[in-house]
Amino acid sequence: MIDIDRASGAASAVTRRATFIRHGESMANIGQWDGGFAEIPLTNVGERQSEILADKWAFTPDLIVVSPYLRTQQTAAPTIARFPGVPVETWPIHEFTFWDPAYWDAGPDDTFEMVERFWRKADPDYRHAKETETFRDLLGRTEAALATLAERPEERVLLFTHGHFMQALRHTLFYPEWTPHEKMANFRAYDDVHRVRNTETMNVELTNGEWRLLKS
Repeated sequence: MIDIDRASGAASAVTRRATFIRHGESMANIGQWDGGFAEIPLTNVGERQSEILADKWAFTPDLIVVSPYLRTQQTAAPTIARFPGVPVETWPIHEFTFWDPAYWDAGPDDTFEMVERFWRKADPDYRHAKETETFRDLLGRTEAALATLAERPEERVLLFTHGHFMQALRHTLFYPEWTPHEKMANFRAYDDVHRVRNTETMNVELTNGEWRLLKS
């Protein structure tokens, strides 16, 4: 069970705290990238955001985790430099790769319609191409990340990740009783209202064996 009660005042045994961080502003965020999805770099603004973020940590983490994608690695770099003795690992907490980049050459209107149709379909098992993943795959990666964190000995972990991954994590924590179809049907509207900003952080805590999302 994943606990969604964020207001409990009872005494509890906190064993893990993890902070998920979205990457800084990327070239794709400003519409200036047409290369590979994993190789999207930060903008100058994103690099500065990452430096500011590194100065804000009020604790020394026990572990730093990055996704395989360049923009998260660049975002994490100033934090890694600040804590040179902290181990760094790469986990599969990358962005939701639901669309084949080969279709990005379509006109903006066509691309927008294809993406909208994908979300309207709300089929968690739909796979657009061999190289892409399903929404169910994305949810599985969030659950796997939490399971791995629960098994690890480190008590304070920083994880540099992506916006859709963080939104999927929220759905995993907030709506454990929902089916993957229900989560997918809600995802786009939720993301529009509660968009994850560049370098925004999200804190989760393992208390008495159950994960909960902490209030910001």
